[in-house]
Amino acid sequence: MEQENQKKDSPYSISIAIVMAAIILSSAWIYTSRREALKSISAEKNTVQQTQAQISAIEETVTPSNGVVLPVSWGNLGIQLVNSGVIDAEKFKALYEKRGRFTDEYNKLLTEKSDGKLKITKENAGYILNLFWALGLANKNAILDSGEMANKAYGGAGNFASTGGWTMAVGNPMNHYSRHSLIVLTAEQQALVDKVSRGIYRPCCSNSTHFPDCNHGMAMLGFLELMASQEVSEKDMYGAALTLNSYWFPSTYMTILEYMKINGIAWTDASPQEILGANYSSSSGFARVTSQVARPVQKSGGGCGVLNEQPAVQKDVGQEKQGGCGV
Repeated sequence: MEQENQKKDSPYSISIAIVMAAIILSSAWIYTSRREALKSISAEKNTVQQTQAQISAIEETVTPSNGVVLPVSWGNLGIQLVNSGVIDAEKFKALYEKRGRFTDEYNKLLTEKSDGKLKITKENAGYILNLFWALGLANKNAILDSGEMANKAYGGAGNFASTGGWTMAVGNPMNHYSRHSLIVLTAEQQALVDKVSRGIYRPCCSNSTHFPDCNHGMAMLGFLELMASQEVSEKDMYGAALTLNSYWFPSTYMTILEYMKINGIAWTDASPQEILGANYSSSSGFARVTSQVARPVQKSGGGCGVLNEQPAVQKDVGQEKQGGCGV
């Protein structure tokens, strides 16, 4: 009888054993899969954190969070720009107050004399851009009078974003175009500005500063004139110009840093003059750089107009008519 019961029970015992084994195997599989999934999530999280840390390190190299002191003093140029009507002070203040960003620093640069060196930061880069834009537009200079801007083939100087786009003037901006002797250069200083301006490009188009058809180009021209008037050397002019371009186009120059790193060149060892040239800093040159970098660095930014604090890379505006880089 006992043997018969064991025989009867054995199929059930085997079934139970099979079920139990299946449960054990399933539990082990679920545990293993969950563990692998958690490891994958953790690895992805670490990768994201590492990428963010790398971007932060690159950003700190290209655009230091503490800012960079420029080799020029602003003096009373803000006062002159206001008094001459190049900048409508009330309109300019209202523009920034609307965003709650018209700081004491901004007010002093616009209404007071400043003998200290200018300092550019991530926070004031857009404001510095607009001040230099006004300066470049208004200061009497042969580059504006007889350079590419004056070429009749382009329809006249008033048809560009750097001129028609300046809406902060009293009256028509062309009433101020190359009209005010804010900075008077010697023949040697003018020759230096002419030379250096031809070698500095901007990634929003493929024109050099000698053809300042957008706000960045006009602002850079004003900056070069100011540096030349204060006897900044040619080498230092390129270095300071790269600083401005870096704060105005952070993604561009962070990506260029990555490109140079790939090619074994440290950012600190790179030539500012070479980086600012057409091979890197023009829109076409930067497109070539981007095509050779696996993951171009992306930083948020605004547009090219006076309303924007942090300009970003725009479409090619070579020989551009009014609009692309203006308000």
